[in-house]
Amino acid sequence: MRPILMKGHERPLTFLKYNREGDLLFSCAKDHNPTVWFADNGERLGTYRGHNGAVWCCDVSRDSMRLITGSADQTVKLWNVQSGIPLFTFNFDSPARSVDFSVGDKLAVITTDPFMGVTSAIHVKRIASDPANQTAESALVIRGPQGRINRAVWGPLNNTIISAGEDSVIRIWDSETGKLLKTSDIEAGHKKAITSLAKSADGSHFLTGSHDKSAKLWDVRTLTLIKTYTTERPVNAVSMSPLLDHVVLGGGQDASAVTTTDHRAGKFEAKFYDKILQEEIGGVKGHFGPINALAFNPDGKSFSSGGEDGYVRLHHFDQDYFHIKI
Repeated sequence: MRPILMKGHERPLTFLKYNREGDLLFSCAKDHNPTVWFADNGERLGTYRGHNGAVWCCDVSRDSMRLITGSADQTVKLWNVQSGIPLFTFNFDSPARSVDFSVGDKLAVITTDPFMGVTSAIHVKRIASDPANQTAESALVIRGPQGRINRAVWGPLNNTIISAGEDSVIRIWDSETGKLLKTSDIEAGHKKAITSLAKSADGSHFLTGSHDKSAKLWDVRTLTLIKTYTTERPVNAVSMSPLLDHVVLGGGQDASAVTTTDHRAGKFEAKFYDKILQEEIGGVKGHFGPINALAFNPDGKSFSSGGEDGYVRLHHFDQDYFHIKI
C-alpha cells in the first residue's frame, strides 16, 4: 500500500473531508487556504482563497456544490465548490472552530471559541438554496459550557446536536429549543479534552478521540458508552470505516516527548482497531509529526491522513486489508 503524498499546504493540517461520492477530498490547514483534491490520484484541483486565518474545519453539501469552512479569522464562509468563489460570509465575535451541514443541507451548525470574555457557543444557521437569499441571522444560539467546543455535529433527523470539547463532556442538545437533553457519564467518559468526533456511516453511533489517550464509541440516541480503544498517545483524530468494522485513530505525543523520539523515522502512525473486539489490528506509519486529521473514503477502500508536517497522505488499501482476521 503505497501512499500518495499530497503536498499543497504550508502549515499543519487541521481537517479532512470527502464528498459523498468519494471522488473529491477537501483539506483544511493553518495556512488560510482550504484545498480540494482528486481523491483517486491525489491531484490538486484548486484552493479556496479568502480566509485570513487558520481554517479549522469544513463540510461539503450532499450534491458537492457548496463548501462551508470555519476559520480563526472569526468567519465562516460558504463557497461554490466548482468555481472557488465565496458565496457568503458569516461573521462572529470569536474564532469559528467546527462546521457541519445538516441532512438536506438546509441548516449548518457552527461552534465558536471562547475569546476575550465571550463564551463558547453553538450557532445554527439556515442555509438558503439560492446564495442571493442567504442571511446571517442565527436560527438558534446555545451559549456553551466552559472551555472550547472542538466539534459539534447533527444527530439523527437533525433533531439533536452533539457537542464535545475541552471539558471532556459530550452533550446532546435539542436543535429546536437549545435545551440540554443528555450529558455523557463522568465515570464512563473521557478524562481529558475531546479533540475529535466522527459519526458512523448510518449515523447510529459515533466515535470520540481524546487527549486521555483513548477513543470511545457511543450510541447516538442514548449516549451509552459501547466501546473504548486505548492507545499510547494523545488522540487528535478519529474515523470509522463505512465498509468494515474498523476504527482508525491518529495522534501525537506530549510536547515534552518530542525531542526524545527518533526524528528520522516517520514514527507517527494511524492505528487501526477492530471496532467490536477493541483490538489493534495494524498501523500505517509515515507522518513526521502528529496526525491531526483522518477521513475514510465513503466507499471504505481508501483513507487519508493529514499531519502536523503539512502533508496529506492518501492510502488505497491492498486487497488483503479486506480479509484481516483476528
